[in-house]
Amino acid sequence: QQPTTKRLFALACANVIKSEQPSKIVTKAPPVPAAGGGGAAGSAPVLPLASPLIGGLNKKKKPFLGMPAPLGYVPGLGRGATGFTTRSDIGPARDANDPVDDRHAPPGKRTVGDQMKKNQDDDDEDLNDTNYDEFNGYAGSLFSSGPYEKDDEEADAIYAALDKRMDERRKERRELREKEEIEKYRMERPKIQQQFSDLKRKLAEVSEEEWLSIPEVGDARNKRQRNPRYEKLTPVPDSFFAKHLQGGENHTTVDPLQGQFGGLNTPFPGGLNTPYPGGMTPGLMTPGTGELDMRKIGQARNTLMDMRLSQVSDSVSGQTVVDPKGYLTDLNSMIPTHGGDISDIKKARLLLKSVRETNPHHPPAWIASARLEEVTGKLQVARNLIMKGTEMCPKSEDVWLEAARLQPGDTAKAVVAQAVRHLPQSVRIYIRAAELETDVRAKKRVLRKALENVSKSVRLWKTAVELEEPEDARIMLSRAVECCPTSVELWLALARLETYENARRVLNKARENIPTDRHIWITAAKLEEANGNTQMVEKIIDRAITSLRANGVEINREQWIQDAEECDKAGSVATCQAIIRAVIGIGIEEEDCKHTWMEDAESCVAHGALECARAIYAHALQVFPSKKSVWLRAAYFEKSHARRLLAKARSSAPTARVRCRLARETESELDLIGSHGQRERERENRPNRTVFMKSVKLEWVLGNIEAAQELCTEALKHYEDFPKLWMMRGQIEEQSGNTDKAREAYNQGLKKCPHSMPLWLLLSRLEERVGQLTRARAILEKARLKNPQSPELWLESVRLEYRAGLKNISNTLMAKALQECPNSGILWAEAVFLEARPQRKTKSVDALKKCEHDPHVLLAVAKLFWSERKITKSREWFLRTVKIEPDLGDAWALFYKFELQHGTQEQQDEVKKRCENAEPRHGELWCAESKHVLNWQKKIGEILVLVASQIKNTF
Repeated sequence: QQPTTKRLFALACANVIKSEQPSKIVTKAPPVPAAGGGGAAGSAPVLPLASPLIGGLNKKKKPFLGMPAPLGYVPGLGRGATGFTTRSDIGPARDANDPVDDRHAPPGKRTVGDQMKKNQDDDDEDLNDTNYDEFNGYAGSLFSSGPYEKDDEEADAIYAALDKRMDERRKERRELREKEEIEKYRMERPKIQQQFSDLKRKLAEVSEEEWLSIPEVGDARNKRQRNPRYEKLTPVPDSFFAKHLQGGENHTTVDPLQGQFGGLNTPFPGGLNTPYPGGMTPGLMTPGTGELDMRKIGQARNTLMDMRLSQVSDSVSGQTVVDPKGYLTDLNSMIPTHGGDISDIKKARLLLKSVRETNPHHPPAWIASARLEEVTGKLQVARNLIMKGTEMCPKSEDVWLEAARLQPGDTAKAVVAQAVRHLPQSVRIYIRAAELETDVRAKKRVLRKALENVSKSVRLWKTAVELEEPEDARIMLSRAVECCPTSVELWLALARLETYENARRVLNKARENIPTDRHIWITAAKLEEANGNTQMVEKIIDRAITSLRANGVEINREQWIQDAEECDKAGSVATCQAIIRAVIGIGIEEEDCKHTWMEDAESCVAHGALECARAIYAHALQVFPSKKSVWLRAAYFEKSHARRLLAKARSSAPTARVRCRLARETESELDLIGSHGQRERERENRPNRTVFMKSVKLEWVLGNIEAAQELCTEALKHYEDFPKLWMMRGQIEEQSGNTDKAREAYNQGLKKCPHSMPLWLLLSRLEERVGQLTRARAILEKARLKNPQSPELWLESVRLEYRAGLKNISNTLMAKALQECPNSGILWAEAVFLEARPQRKTKSVDALKKCEHDPHVLLAVAKLFWSERKITKSREWFLRTVKIEPDLGDAWALFYKFELQHGTQEQQDEVKKRCENAEPRHGELWCAESKHVLNWQKKIGEILVLVASQIKNTF
């Protein structure tokens, strides 16, 4: 055999050693087999690799094989040898179509070939022309496959720092530009949320009825999805189980077919068909036989019924209070109302038990334990716990009260009696004992017994007095104030039950015993006022302030004003006014007086104390007689509530400007709210026709028709040439149904005032209403003769014929009217709608040529566009009309009616707000409603809505 490599290496080493020391090494080497027939070829000595002689030559020098390889050494590289990999290192060869080991690989990576292709694509750089840009070059990095060294990292850091520095230099400009671009983009393409923001805000104005009237959205799903068919389950009765269990049909295996074909019926004991009887869980089935124990179910049901019956029964009286008819309802109501988990209740019970055992004399622990059991429905356990708590804490008032609360009926009385023996001075226990009694006599007996033991308790005295009759209560209160002399309530209660003289004595004693309480003084003032001694009220309040200050009591202004408000609500007007005058200036700087007093007056009005507010305004007017704002506020207060200061304000106003402002208010409605005596004084002081007219109107709107007629007759004696007085007299007679007297009043007025157009119109309309059309026509002709070129008379003549159905005559009269009054806007406005629809536009053009800036013509054009459904143009002409003449109420009413039909809620509110700011006074339709006696207190906005509701789209 050929020698192996290791043996040859060993022989070489032995020869070297032998040549160096031939005398010392004598080794008998084993024979080496020859290459030929297996005989010995020679006897060369062999040294083993692990021979100790090698290490003995130089112990410090490591053997060659034990030395570490030099840096960068690759074995066999010098002689051209390279490493190789065998199949055992990398595993068996796999075909490209073989599946990968990952069973859940995504599509495109499920075979070996796909993954190899993917790896090759990842390694190769994409140098295609489609991936090349003239400015940026290739999209990827050309050197991504190369090694990333430290120089590359430093270069990337430098470039990143430069980019960051350049980015910071342009950051503000770029952010500003981006912000502008985003805002521009949002303006051009707003979000859906922004588009519907106004509609979301309007949802707050949607009423509940409107919300409920919104139809439901239809379901777009198919019928099967819309109407799913739910699986119906029917519970199996007990008889079914009992029948099958008695017959021995206890199925503990699966279907035989499944066992035959599915391989589930295994013969081994560990399979599903186990021969052992323990495969069923022990429950209602017994482990051995599998029978349903119906007897135990019945016993459990009876136990549950017994427990619930005992909970709703009265164990004290021995009679049940269960209603047989409503028993099911009662059972439903027995569900515990606590919201905690069972585990939480157990934890709480355990903690409270630990507290009771640790400190058994701690009353809150027993009370908390009892309430826990009460909440969980265990009332008897709660009673037992709290009774044990009374034994452990016999001096605790709260424990005894809790025990009395939990115990029923007579048991609670026994508990309270036991509590009284332990705590004879407890007021709360006595009160609880009185509450447990149902008979009034028994309550009185309990309270009197309590007062014998606790005579200093105000609460006991008050409770006992409430049960007594007035005479007995007075006697008890006499004793009560002796036992409790510092109780203000008892003194005041006694004073209310005594006579006037005795009440004064009681209050004087009360002041002696309690000199620091203000309520005694206020009660004394109310007593004097109730008995008619109003002159003593002011003195008592002043003495109260002085006495309280002398006894070191600080006068709290807010508290005294509250007391004044209470006196006002109780009807003690003099007392409340005296209190206001006494304390209104306490604790206020001089420069803050006016502002503070006005706030106090507003606060009193808000609380309903009008007399207090009136007293504050009166005091402020005495201190500031020349302040116009104070006069105006006082007048407005009287206008809204009692209406007494207005006449005085007009006569005593400090400046002419304030008098003019009040006069302007008088022109509206403010002058209508004075009293009769003030009107009389005003007529005596300043007798003029306006004062008489306002006085007549006051009586008229208040419904005093006779007084209005008398005043009107008296006024006409002085001012018979004032046409408004004649008009008011005729209208009052018309309202009373006296047509003849109304006609006489109008005729007399026309004799004195022949040039008054409203008088002619009122007389003509009166005749028209009674059916005298010819007489009405004659009256208007006579009026036109006496008042030529009067557009109002011509317009009324045209309308009279139109209302009578004589359209041809009305057109003829309109032509004559336009010849006589070619520049009259009201005539041209009426002429537009007298024409047929095709000719109205032409007529409107002629009207605009004649009266370009007349509000009536502009209003007619707006109505014309409205009738033609030209909404935008109509709105423009309405805006032009109210801009030219904001005082024309008819234009505002028509504009508001237009917006009600075609505008949004915001547009309607805008028109209404602008009308209120403009305060229109004129207009045929407007004056008919605003000057009506039933609408004299209505505001501009209310009149606008009223006039708009009267308008009908007859055009």
